[in-house]
Amino acid sequence: MEESSFYQEIFEKGVQRGFQRGFQQGLQQALQRETSIILRLVRRRVGELEPTTEERIRALSITQWEDLAEALLDFSSPADLTAWLDNVN
Repeated sequence: MEESSFYQEIFEKGVQRGFQRGFQQGLQQALQRETSIILRLVRRRVGELEPTTEERIRALSITQWEDLAEALLDFSSPADLTAWLDNVN
C-alpha cells in the first residue's frame, strides 16, 4: 500500500501541509520576537510608551521596523519617536 501512487500523493500533501504550517508558525514567532526587541529598544531610548504609540509601532511593516531600529539611535525624546511615526504613516 505504501508504494501506491494514491498513498504517495496523500503522503506528499501531508508533508507539504506540515511544512507550510511549520514555516508559518516559525515566521509568526520570529515576528513576535522582532516586535518585542524593537519595543524594548524604543522604551530604553525614550521611556515608557503610550498604548497608542505602541499600537502604531506594532502596525509597522518589517521594513519599517528595521528603519525604526536604525532611526531610534538618533532619538532623544518621545517627541522624536512621534515625529518619526508621523512621517512613516
